[in-house]
Amino acid sequence: MIDSHVHFWNYHPVKDAWITDDMEILQADFTPDELEVELLKNGMAGCVAIQADQSERETEFLLALAQKYSFIKGVVGWVDLQRENLPERLALFSANEKLKGWRHIAQAEPQGFLNSASFLRGIAQLSHFNHTYDILIHQNQLGEAIALVEKFPEQRFVLDHMAKPDIKGNGGWLAWYDGIKTLATHQKVYCKISGMVTEANWTNWKYDDLKYYLDVVFEHFSTDRIMFGSDWPVCKLAATYTETKQIVTQYINQLTDLQRKAVFELTAKECYQL
Repeated sequence: MIDSHVHFWNYHPVKDAWITDDMEILQADFTPDELEVELLKNGMAGCVAIQADQSERETEFLLALAQKYSFIKGVVGWVDLQRENLPERLALFSANEKLKGWRHIAQAEPQGFLNSASFLRGIAQLSHFNHTYDILIHQNQLGEAIALVEKFPEQRFVLDHMAKPDIKGNGGWLAWYDGIKTLATHQKVYCKISGMVTEANWTNWKYDDLKYYLDVVFEHFSTDRIMFGSDWPVCKLAATYTETKQIVTQYINQLTDLQRKAVFELTAKECYQL
């Protein structure tokens, strides 16, 4: 089994300013050694490391960890997709076989970022290197994400955290539903069932709070485009690694063996070319 979404960092209050005081549990170092304990305990054979800092140094940091730890099967790094010499940077990083794709924290960007000319020019380069792009947005940016993927029908995209629906507030669910339904019609778009507990009430969530959102994703995406991600260590704000995995295990218990294997292994391997 493969965990398609984990993070590592050596905590620094300036670099990691997004970790606010109400996230004190994350104001620490999180290393592969610590994660390996959780993976082994939960029967996971490997993971994909995802960028958490907007710098090429972050990409180099994750790739160095992937070279040291064989269970890190792939890296989704960061590069400035709007820079003029992007093809040169992509070619340089592509020399490392563990580099699988890229992500920009678009949830923090102003309206229109995903469809700006400079960003689109960068996305257009990724197919030349067989790289994925992870879409990290809030639910109110789904319209931009749809416009983005429509422009690149052959590009592999990954929707992180199911577009962060407002589970806690239960707001805007109809627009979220429509966005997921439309995105799922694009066959090169994959969806990670991840990040749910941190969009719910951190201290008082329950499985039934999450089931509707899982229902929608599984209704519109086939299991060969759905993958499990723990979002460790961010999940620790609301749940243990085991609890996070158990949510998905419980939900897909109704599926066939092959479908369960897709969610927990095969989709991630195919999407990220692991």
